[in-house]
Amino acid sequence: MSEIQKQELTSMNIAEEQLRKLKELFPEAFTEGLKVDWAKLRLTLGQSIDVGKERYGMNWPGKADCFKTIQQPSIATLIPARDESVDFDTTENLFIEGDNLEVLKLLQKSYLGKIKIISIDPPYNTGKDFIYPDNYTENLDTYLEYTGQVGSDGKKFGTNTDTDGRYHSKWLNMMYPRLFLAKNLLTDDGVIFISIDDAEVLNLIAICNEIFGEENFRGNIIRATGTTTGQDAKKIGSSYDYCLCYSKSSAYSLKGLPLSGKDLNRFNNDDNDGKGKYALLQLRKTGNADRKEDRESMFFPTNAPDGSLVYPIGPSDYLSRWRVGKSKLTSFINDNLIVWKEMVDNIEEDEDSEEDDELEVNVVSDDSENSSEIINDEDISKYKSKWRPYVKYYLSGRTKQVSNLWNDIDGNKKGSIELKKLFDKKKVFDNPKPTAFIKRQIEISCGDNDIFLDFFAGSGSSAHAVLEYNHENQKNIKFITVQLPEQTTKKTIAFKSGFKTISEITKLRIEHVIQQLKKLVNEKNKKNKELLFNDGNQRFDLGFKVFKLSKSNFKIWDSTLEKEPEVIQAKLFEHIQHISPEAEQEAILYELLLKSGFQLTTPIAKLTLAGLTVFSIAEGQLLICLEKELTHDCIKAIAEMQPTRVICLDEGFKGENADALKTNAVQIMKSKGVVNFRTV
Repeated sequence: MSEIQKQELTSMNIAEEQLRKLKELFPEAFTEGLKVDWAKLRLTLGQSIDVGKERYGMNWPGKADCFKTIQQPSIATLIPARDESVDFDTTENLFIEGDNLEVLKLLQKSYLGKIKIISIDPPYNTGKDFIYPDNYTENLDTYLEYTGQVGSDGKKFGTNTDTDGRYHSKWLNMMYPRLFLAKNLLTDDGVIFISIDDAEVLNLIAICNEIFGEENFRGNIIRATGTTTGQDAKKIGSSYDYCLCYSKSSAYSLKGLPLSGKDLNRFNNDDNDGKGKYALLQLRKTGNADRKEDRESMFFPTNAPDGSLVYPIGPSDYLSRWRVGKSKLTSFINDNLIVWKEMVDNIEEDEDSEEDDELEVNVVSDDSENSSEIINDEDISKYKSKWRPYVKYYLSGRTKQVSNLWNDIDGNKKGSIELKKLFDKKKVFDNPKPTAFIKRQIEISCGDNDIFLDFFAGSGSSAHAVLEYNHENQKNIKFITVQLPEQTTKKTIAFKSGFKTISEITKLRIEHVIQQLKKLVNEKNKKNKELLFNDGNQRFDLGFKVFKLSKSNFKIWDSTLEKEPEVIQAKLFEHIQHISPEAEQEAILYELLLKSGFQLTTPIAKLTLAGLTVFSIAEGQLLICLEKELTHDCIKAIAEMQPTRVICLDEGFKGENADALKTNAVQIMKSKGVVNFRTV
């Protein structure tokens, strides 16, 4: 009898995936399966490695366990919470309540290489921060105990005090696996922003260089907080935070920022050529590298309006140079981009050297021609002219390069004000990030339909920022935010206001923002009598699906079990009925969806085939039948739809003819080209 394959019910095997990537690059270094011949790999790389030699790198107690944590597959699942969601069936936004390490593992199959931007604000390790467990063997069990899903006599999450002997190590053990898994989720041109302060910035840079590669470091943003912390007699107070920026690869392209203030005011010339507003920049190079010897080919004469020759002569009578070579200047003249000014008393105008440098990047320099002009220094005065040539550059499409000093956006007080406005002026969360800070990250990194991830969601500033950014810019960026249901303490305003956990605050904030935006959209639609987007097929997404981390709906064999016969026998009896009796059909459906590699927002259609219910995933790519009494007619109807994959319950094959039905099912599927047929 042909055997039906079993559907995997764990998260992606990270170690196996890494080996597959290595095999793609160096197949000659592998023996059978995924076993590495390390000697061949070293020869392939042209290296002879002495493992006894010291190497540059960062180590700390527990680092080896970080890799065990990464490689340990998750046996958890994400349970849909339809009643806590907004527009569950149509939205593409996600809020996930759970330990972010387990969640990141569960997202590996579905979102591998799909996330464009990650922005996180992790615990800063100030000595009082809530810290996640760093024991790779206890993540899910500890989480279930913490949330009351199992008995509460086990270990709890707690704080990482600065008196602990492994103060920095615990923080690193918490961060390293999460960043490693996060990198897998990024697109090739994706980017991550990580907020941090002085306490761990150096350690964070070290592990990010290791995980993302030093060559993918894009900058360390200095964000003015607007408040000064750490003020005492022994320490200089801090008025800013850091935000490290790393890309997944060199494919990341940083976008510029819109011009404003004095930068925008430069473009004050009226449109007289049909190309829009423009500013003028002196054709002679100013600022650094402005001398003839810096670019010999850019020293030559050009004709002024009166026919006289004009050379690039510096204000203190030195041989300067133009910004471009002869052929480029000719094209400027032909395109009507040169403006001549007659100078009074031959006085040189001041120039903004920073803007000069920006234009130097945008104007293609042409130094392929050799200069034939030879002028002695004593003859310079003869070549000075009353005419000055300027080149036009237009406002349309022009942006400003991003600086690493962000002191032009609101600080922490604005973040607190934004949150208080949504919660009746109550301070339910300390130090939320201002949304303007996150919006700028989106602005310089995202396209129209990208996915944004924040797995330290806190009060929900990121989701708030994405929703408002979409509304303000008519975009359709999707968010995934993850927050642990960290318990509030009795003395806090949050607890007194009825919030038992931080995740309750996060969800309610997202709901409040959606309500406000829906009101604005409705008001605008009433005035304009049209949708927010001109394209009627595109809808402004004002919803979010809620999922909660939980144990699997299936009893998954635990390979870490004790080897005692009575323990194994007891577990075998438990696995006779391997689907949890409390499991709801929708929860089972989404677990299979997630562990089959489909995103949690994938469209699901409910079909009736031969009288039985079948779920169609992604317009028929995957068909899932959760019926407990399968029939030949249903299997035939499923196969005739020719899906890529099919999953059925193993217990659906019942009765005396179960084996025959299984055999026929395999043959029917093969006859219709369905080669991926699994049971669970």
